[in-house]
Amino acid sequence: MDLAYIPSPSTGVIHLGPIPLRGYAFCIIIGVFIAVWLGNRRWIARGGKPGTVADIAVWAVPFGLVGGRLYHVVTDYQLYFGEGRNWVDAFKIWEGGLGIWGAIALGAVGAWIGCRRRGIPLPAWADALAPGIALAQAAGRWGNWFNQELYGRETDLPWALEISEGPNRVAGTYHPTFLYESLWCIGVALLVIWADRRFKLGHGRAFALYVAGYCAGRGWIEYMRVDEAHHVLGLRLNVWTSIVVFTAAVAYFVLSAKLRPGREEIVEPERPADGAKPKGDAVATSEDGAKPKGDAPAAGGAKADGAKAGGAKADGAKAAGAKADGGAGTAKQL
Repeated sequence: MDLAYIPSPSTGVIHLGPIPLRGYAFCIIIGVFIAVWLGNRRWIARGGKPGTVADIAVWAVPFGLVGGRLYHVVTDYQLYFGEGRNWVDAFKIWEGGLGIWGAIALGAVGAWIGCRRRGIPLPAWADALAPGIALAQAAGRWGNWFNQELYGRETDLPWALEISEGPNRVAGTYHPTFLYESLWCIGVALLVIWADRRFKLGHGRAFALYVAGYCAGRGWIEYMRVDEAHHVLGLRLNVWTSIVVFTAAVAYFVLSAKLRPGREEIVEPERPADGAKPKGDAVATSEDGAKPKGDAPAAGGAKADGAKAGGAKADGAKAAGAKADGGAGTAKQL
């Protein structure tokens, strides 16, 4: 008899009337909120403006969800397109199945679009988001607990996870790999925050540290899992992915530190004031405030009036000359 274990929920969904509240989706939503909240604080601390992180997340999050689902479906296609399977299940994201590799890759594309629209550098934004993404993964992993999935080998340890009988699973107690990864992600987030404060990481190096740290943990955690997966040279596909991505992240970190040391001084340029006139209005007035060309007739009239005034001035000058001559003649007579 097991003296202690982590129980699993009897169901992963609670119905609030006709509305289903799914634990997996709830965990993902919490993770997104944490990432945006912490990312916004870090962005402001680096000189950015409030709300920018959320604005770009509007692009990054949908792209990330699509990318995560695509990676899962492609790498585990037998779950949806094998014999006796229903391909429609590939769209049931609430039942679990998001690959972090695809989520980060395609999410970066969405973030790049958002950053480009705001005129800010993607690496700086990624650095601000890095620890928040790790915490989002920590929260999201609890969705696997609700779905009783992605656990490890059987064990009788006090923190073993109880799994009930169900489709594609056998009742028993197993290693809670979801918990291991959740705790590891929290550690990675703390590491990135500490290193960023200590070494002033910039130009994407804080994000690279997060990626390398996560991959280091994902490799050994993935090795413990017993769910069905493709193997290459005796190792699970995700283990190989962890090795490749870890190597790429470390290489980027080292090269970036040599080529672009230090941190960005300006992460978000000033935007034009809301009350400023658009550049297109510049043609309506000249630099000295003259009237537009459409008022040329009026200007011509003014010029004509000026000419008249000039003529009157000239006549006055002649009169003054005549008076002066008269004064001279009087002087001779005297």
